[in-house]
Amino acid sequence: MARVSYGDDVKTRVKILLERFLAYANDELEDSELYKIALNWETPQQVIVRTQLRVLGELSGLSKEQVREALNTLKGFLGILEDLREHKRGSEDWHFRLKLWHDKSDKHGNLQKFDAEWQSKREELPGVQREKGRKAQLSPTRYQNIPLSSVQEFVGRERELQNLHQLLQKNQQVAIAAIAGMGGVGKTELAVQYANSHRVTYQGGICWLSALQDVGVQLVQFAVNKLQLNIPDDLDLVGRVQHCLEKWHEGEVLLVIDNVTNYREEVRCYLESVPSRFKQLITTREKLQPPIVRLDLDVLTPLAAMQLLKSIVGRERLRREALVARKLCKWLGYLPLGLELVGRYLLGDEELTLAEMLQDLENERLKHQALEEVPQEMAVKLGVAAAFELSWRRLRENAQRLGYLLSLFALAPIPWELVESVTINNAAQDWKKARRDLLQLHLLQPKGEGNYQLHPLLRGFFQDKLTGLEQAEEFKRSFCGVMIAVAEDIPYTSTIQQIKDVTPAIPHIAEVADNLIEYVSDDDLFWVFTGNAFFYNGQGLYTQAEPWYQHCLEASKKRLGEEHPDVATSLNNLAFLYPSQGRYSEAEPLYIQALALTRKLLGEEHPDVATSLNNLAALYRSQGRYSEAEPLYIQALALTRKLLGEEHPSVATSLNNLAFLYPSQGRYSEAEPLYIQALALDAQTARRRTSRCCKQPQQPRITLRFPREIQRS
Repeated sequence: MARVSYGDDVKTRVKILLERFLAYANDELEDSELYKIALNWETPQQVIVRTQLRVLGELSGLSKEQVREALNTLKGFLGILEDLREHKRGSEDWHFRLKLWHDKSDKHGNLQKFDAEWQSKREELPGVQREKGRKAQLSPTRYQNIPLSSVQEFVGRERELQNLHQLLQKNQQVAIAAIAGMGGVGKTELAVQYANSHRVTYQGGICWLSALQDVGVQLVQFAVNKLQLNIPDDLDLVGRVQHCLEKWHEGEVLLVIDNVTNYREEVRCYLESVPSRFKQLITTREKLQPPIVRLDLDVLTPLAAMQLLKSIVGRERLRREALVARKLCKWLGYLPLGLELVGRYLLGDEELTLAEMLQDLENERLKHQALEEVPQEMAVKLGVAAAFELSWRRLRENAQRLGYLLSLFALAPIPWELVESVTINNAAQDWKKARRDLLQLHLLQPKGEGNYQLHPLLRGFFQDKLTGLEQAEEFKRSFCGVMIAVAEDIPYTSTIQQIKDVTPAIPHIAEVADNLIEYVSDDDLFWVFTGNAFFYNGQGLYTQAEPWYQHCLEASKKRLGEEHPDVATSLNNLAFLYPSQGRYSEAEPLYIQALALTRKLLGEEHPDVATSLNNLAALYRSQGRYSEAEPLYIQALALTRKLLGEEHPSVATSLNNLAFLYPSQGRYSEAEPLYIQALALDAQTARRRTSRCCKQPQQPRITLRFPREIQRS
């Protein structure tokens, strides 16, 4: 039988499951309704749970086997779980009683007790006593200069701490690990937490160095001041560093080099060859390459972000405005630096509500005092914008231009093919090379399948940079032009593939409509709104399509005046939507307005007048108002014949629509010849289409801005 392990890996998985369960029990999760977990609290510390392994796996991010292992560990090792299942072997359903150490609301206390109990149980295991005795003789190293942590409760990075230790300890070779990520993501704090939690591991000392100053000078000063080493005066700086490394006290050593921008010039020149007991831990914005192993740090999860904010401002304050707190965390993009700065700002003003804080941030963005000023007690010295500025200065001009452009897209995954379509002053740009620079500094995140996304606060930073750019309007007009071209190609009735293809572009078309409409020409104004309307309408999502039709009507009236063809078209489109929802009484006055305006603007003899007549007739037919529908259908047919000729496909459509009306009145003999004429005309049109030489120049495509009523028997 395989030996059961209770090592760090198992502990981490069990703690993650317990932590997520407590978050669910305390209603801290945004998506708690997605998890089917039945809870029956017998006391504030004891609950009966009914659920499935799959659900607990989705909750914790663990596999089903890892969840099963964690539950059995809570049962057999810690003894806080009682299995209540009737059929235990291989069961996917789990029914158990969980006994906590503290009230369920005291999540921090329960997790602290978990750590203590785990360590206590671990030391009672056979074969662990000798290890305990050996380690008991060790005390935390006194040779250290670790900066003070700026957080009271370190949350959301437990797994990263474990992974980092494995990267530094997994072999006997020289280990160089880099914590990499965008500014403000918490790289330095993770390094501080790791160093503090492993002061026993590194008996030879923990030396904290900043790449903002000369690393060699700092290392020699540490050796003299902390290790009391004597260094010969006749050595140059590199020689003095090598002497320190050779004479360093026994035991493993951790060298932390913070804020590295150029490893070769700042670090490697001093640490080219060091014994394997010296472990190097780097924090950097860059994606350094092997042999350096990298731990890429992302923003916090929504749950961890809420926990961090709660640890600063207090549980009760968050509970009073729980929904707003979630919105606040989301607005900050779950960035640790932003959360900590805002949390400390709130802590300094007990009367300031979270809703007021969020409103102020939305108005002032990165210029808000909370994100600019850093409290003295924090380890970091830069606000959010200042942290981003360090990376910005390292970008080449073309990469900065890409930053300007990406800031115009919505806060959603950005299809790279849309970016490639944007030209500046009608000249193509080398956006791919610029993209590499942004990715190298973690200023752009890949989202798979050719999509990329900016962090919300970084997008705001780039937008502020764009504001002062001489070519800002050119960027905006070019971006709008690309999105309009996409919107124009969205058909009124889409296939599944067409919907799939255009879906990633929809939020960016909406961004143009919501925030960049002034950079859209009068001729293109219509399509900014109608493209999104057609997208939703084509899927039967009428309630989502309606606002876009309404916005189109309002914007057309405001920009173009009450009497403009696009206003008539907008009236017609909105009217065409309502019958799909059974809202006939709302559609009729809009159709009548559209018909009257079309006649006034285009005259009595225009194809669009025939279309309006046809659509109003269709509305009457659907309501059973046949006597009102018939003369309109007849007028539409006569006008179409007169304007387009007897052999035009639209004549077949009009014949068909009129024929479709008669059977509803029992007038079958009148309908039959109309159907026959329409069918013959369709066949004749099809023959002409197939016999046409493929080398003939194509006729210009006429895009109808609203659908015609087409009914076939």
